[in-house]
Amino acid sequence: MEPPEVTVLIHRAAKGDGAAWNAIVDEYSGLLWSVVRGFRLNEAQAADAVQTTWLRLVEHVADLREPEHVAGWLKTTAHRVCLQVIRQGGREQLTDWDEDRGPVSGARYDGPDEDGPEAAALRREHQVLVRRALAALPDRHQQLMELLIASPPISYQDISARLGMPVGSIGPTRARILARLREALATAGLEDLVLR
Repeated sequence: MEPPEVTVLIHRAAKGDGAAWNAIVDEYSGLLWSVVRGFRLNEAQAADAVQTTWLRLVEHVADLREPEHVAGWLKTTAHRVCLQVIRQGGREQLTDWDEDRGPVSGARYDGPDEDGPEAAALRREHQVLVRRALAALPDRHQQLMELLIASPPISYQDISARLGMPVGSIGPTRARILARLREALATAGLEDLVLR
């Protein structure tokens, strides 16, 4: 796609044009997946990274200074999202522990056990509150979120066909749903649970 065409599409997408969003997604989905696959994430992490990158574009499409370079912007954003996923994953490593010797056979130890009964109870309480917030969504929004987090990932085209929803409105709708969930969680006192 030529730079002037890309610029026109970005400007139209910023104004909410669904056909422009469809064209952007069709043009750059392969690029995003190739960047994300280079990080060797598992399927769910890769799908989340791609969707998060699209969400970032939805959030910033009107702010792009050089819309003709959206491909580079998407690559850089996907790269950053993947690095964030890897950093977060590095904090969640399991260790083998021997009461007498400590970490076994080179296993990593990151400090005291934070998985005690209090932490487990708090985690369950958070899960219940998140499920309640999800259950409060309209059925159509619940269905969309289920399809977006499915493993293996479902393409936007398949989601569109299943829900009868234009491909270009999937990302913006997801952004609105996540904003609504963030509000509900903040109201429940869970500001520390950030939905991205």
